[in-house]
Amino acid sequence: MQIKDKLEHKIEKKRKNVYVNIIIRVIVASFASVIMAFNINTFVHTGGLLPGGASGLTLLIQEVVDTFCGIKLPYTLINLLINAFPIYIGFKFIGKKFTLLSCWVILLTSVLTDIIPTYTITEDTLLISIFGGLINGAAISLCLLMDSTTGGTDFIGIYLSEKRGVDSFSVTLVINAIILTLAGVIFSWDKALYSIIFQFASTMVVRLLYRKYQQATFFIVTNKPKEVCDAIYKISMHGATIIEGEGSFEHCERNVVYSVVSSAETGRVIKAVKDTDPDAFLNVLKTERVIGRFYQRPTD
Repeated sequence: MQIKDKLEHKIEKKRKNVYVNIIIRVIVASFASVIMAFNINTFVHTGGLLPGGASGLTLLIQEVVDTFCGIKLPYTLINLLINAFPIYIGFKFIGKKFTLLSCWVILLTSVLTDIIPTYTITEDTLLISIFGGLINGAAISLCLLMDSTTGGTDFIGIYLSEKRGVDSFSVTLVINAIILTLAGVIFSWDKALYSIIFQFASTMVVRLLYRKYQQATFFIVTNKPKEVCDAIYKISMHGATIIEGEGSFEHCERNVVYSVVSSAETGRVIKAVKDTDPDAFLNVLKTERVIGRFYQRPTD
């Protein structure tokens, strides 16, 4: 009876942790939506920039229709229509919770963009491009860290990263290049060039803060190779290779553990290795590309 009570308590605790995790994800993702909508109605509108992706395409369509037809279309309507197919990809290939939270982000960002009044902080286009891009990248990173996305090209990029092993940033870059080229042809190249600065700043922030699809290579010299391999697997679910060698100074037997893990797990892996073998020597390298079987944590 006591064992049963403990088991039920453990299950209940796990269920509560899941609910708390979901609530935190929704709150942080909502905050990111507020930041993104505010950024669009301050820096982006003032500078006449295009943030890229679905947001950039939405603003481009708004401006084209307004300029040539004299009709002001709501941001929400266009953005939801553009995101319809990417959302389908999310539900079918990525994960239901991930896509549902992303739908909330897309809807909230769209509605807030329509209702928050436009406000000018500065009219310096270069400052707008840099700081607007930094803020945009921070908002996108918050969403990604909460296992959600701001929609559009992010869905496609994540799908290609998880299912095809393609660099999601490269996909986003190509799509954004097409959008900015259209903007340059239709309106002015000044707007397109400043938007490139905006995109560069945004991408650098995302690359710095969100590292799920980046990898790190470990070379670990240790006298406890099996224990170190177990520690790596426990943290990252990645295996390792043990290489037997000889120390050049003392001419004694040495073991080198070789493993590749997600960059987001690097800090925890280093701590686990040092806890297992305080005398271990670690060399951590940035991995350019991994080909072959590499475990990627599934998106829920």
